[in-house]
Order: sequence, then structure tokens, then C-alpha cells
Amino acid sequence: MIEKKIDRRALKTRKAICSAFSQLLAEKELHKITVQEIADKADVNRVTFYKHYLDVYDLYDKIEEDVLVELGLLILQLDELRSEKFFAYLIDYIYNNKSIFKMMFTPNGTNRLRDKFSRIMEGLFRKLISEQQNRSLTDDKIAYYSCYRAQGCIAIIEKWVIADLAESKELIIKIISELDNNTEKLIAQLDH
Repeated sequence: MIEKKIDRRALKTRKAICSAFSQLLAEKELHKITVQEIADKADVNRVTFYKHYLDVYDLYDKIEEDVLVELGLLILQLDELRSEKFFAYLIDYIYNNKSIFKMMFTPNGTNRLRDKFSRIMEGLFRKLISEQQNRSLTDDKIAYYSCYRAQGCIAIIEKWVIADLAESKELIIKIISELDNNTEKLIAQLDH
């Protein structure tokens, strides 16, 4: 029983550190953020920070790793769903992790997380398009179609996140689903 309290406390501390870090990253470049600033904003001391992370870059790497694993698992579970249902789950995930996605799309970050998210989405679309058109995953046309489709979806998500999620989730799901469905129909009509 005591161990669960410690784990819960550690999780709460990590969450506070991650939240503080993502807020700071929205304000300034990664290499200008200090452990002390993160600790102050998270209301923990530096020793507590160092119990969980080696430095600012280790924190960034761990956040990136966690998000990519969660996104990968989410996308694997959802790749069989219709577009609107898929995007509903994805937008909910982004909404519930908005500080992480603000960090992903900030101009102050490294863009590594955004690039990896893009590759995950492209991979999903490449798989879907190649199955629908009965073509090889290595087909150059499929690569371009999946890139276009992924970047369009990510552009909408990025615009929404940068605008501090001002529009409703429902509106974003509707827009992204309609555009993606239209793109899918267009790709299906093109010559092999």
C-alpha cells in the first residue's frame, strides 16, 4: 500500500515537471531552459528533478519516447477504423495531452517529435493506401500520396494546437475527417 502512494506521488511529480517544461518550451528555445526554471515552475526542488531526469535533454527525450509509444499504440489500434472515428480518438488524445502537443509544435523545440509523429502518420496512410490500391508499400506514388495525406492532417492539428485548441474538438474532427475522406477518394480515382 505504501508503495502505491510513492508511485502515485512520483507520477504526479513527473507530470508537474513535464507540464512545467512544456510551458517553458512554448516561451523559449530548448537550449535556453534550465533545470532550475523547470523546478521552480513545477514547484519541486532541483534534487527532485534529478531523481527523475539527468538534465533538460533527458527530460525531452523521455517525453518524446513516451508520446511516440502512446501514439504508435493508438494508431495501431485505430488503423482499421473509419476516418471520423480514427480522428475522434486521435483528437481526444491530443486534447488530453495538449501541453505535450504544444511542445511538439512550438518553434522553440527540436522538431524531432513532430517529424516522428509525421513518419508514424505517413506509415499508417502508406499501409492503408497500398492495401486499398493493392500496390506495394515501396511504390513511389504511394509514398507521395501518404506524405500528402499525413502532412495535411498534421497541418490542421498543428494549427489547432498553436491556436490553443480554441475551436471545438468536434469541429476539428469534422474538418480533418472531411478533408481526409476527400483526399482518399481522389487517390482512389488516380491511375495506377
